Amino acid sequence: MKLQEKLGLLLAAAIALFVGQYFYQLNEQKQYSETTLVYQQPREIQPFKLYDQNEQLVDNQAIAGKWNLVFLGYLSCPDICPMTMAKLSSVLPELNKLAAEPVQVLFVSVDPKRDSADKRKKYVEYFNSDILGLGAEHKDLFPFVRNLGLMYSIPDNDAKDYFVDHSASVAVINPNGKIVAMFKPKIELNQVPTIESKILVEDFTTLVD
Repeated sequence: MKLQEKLGLLLAAAIALFVGQYFYQLNEQKQYSETTLVYQQPREIQPFKLYDQNEQLVDNQAIAGKWNLVFLGYLSCPDICPMTMAKLSSVLPELNKLAAEPVQVLFVSVDPKRDSADKRKKYVEYFNSDILGLGAEHKDLFPFVRNLGLMYSIPDNDAKDYFVDHSASVAVINPNGKIVAMFKPKIELNQVPTIESKILVEDFTTLVD
């Protein structure tokens, strides 16, 4: 190999190394708040089947090509759910301006016994008609929730009025259908644990940048 060719190869290798280090450092420099968890390795969303407030099927294809913010709740929830829904509704237009791909909010009811599609429809439309109000039976619902890294628990009794324990975090699914982040609620004494709208917008901006 001629000296000139060797120098050319060395130069190309040096440029490739520089570019790789630059983007690695750029990614490492991204700063997020302490309530935002960004996964180093995005997690695959397993095949799922839920139904929206219009009883239309929502599966992996329905979330592809979009940023998806997923929040668990139930219609009888007295505080966390309506407060979080109000915050997600208020920031949704701004989030759609920040990302190249569409952003949609998925409200997943974890109380299929009481939260019919018709009730979910009235609930989400009160906040924002663009929000999808999803539901399913536990056999389909629980694996999806667990896959997200979230949880819910319903009392094992026949009572008509009951509370449902559930995660207050918002899971983020990227346009490739992978879980990439979690917006966690701010925990303060004597305060309802909910996400912070300002932090969500700031960290979402960093995430999609």
